[in-house]
Amino acid sequence: MNRLPGIIAAVETSGHLSLVDVDADGGRFTAAAVGTAENLGYLQPGKAVTLLFKETEVSLAKQLSGMISLRNRFPSRIKALERGNILSKITLDYHGREIVSVITTRSVQRLELKIGDAVEGLVKANEMTLMHGDR
Repeated sequence: MNRLPGIIAAVETSGHLSLVDVDADGGRFTAAAVGTAENLGYLQPGKAVTLLFKETEVSLAKQLSGMISLRNRFPSRIKALERGNILSKITLDYHGREIVSVITTRSVQRLELKIGDAVEGLVKANEMTLMHGDR
C-alpha cells in the first residue's frame, strides 16, 4: 500500500460525501471521502492525514499533455522495474519518496519504460483513502 503523509488544505462537502485536498510532498492531491467533518472530525483544513492508495491503482504516463479527468498527477522518475510475465512492479521516486505502481508487462513494453525515465503517476480521487494522522 502506498502512503503519503500530508496536511488537509481544503474540504468540499455535499450531502455525505467530501472532496478533500491534501498537500503532500510538494503536490496537491485529492481524495473522495464518504463522510463529513461532522462525523469524521479530522476532515478539517490543517489536520494531518495519510493518503493511502493501492499499487494497482497507480497508472503511468509518459509525455502526457492536455486535460485529463484524473485529479492526482505526480511527476516522478522510475527508480526500479521488476518485470513479470503478466504484471510488472515499477518503483517511482516522487520527491525522494517511493511510490509503487503495478501495471501489465505489456504496458511496460508499449511505453518502453526503463529505469531513470520521467513519468507521471496517476490516481483517481475515489481510489485515495484517508487515514487520520501521519503514520
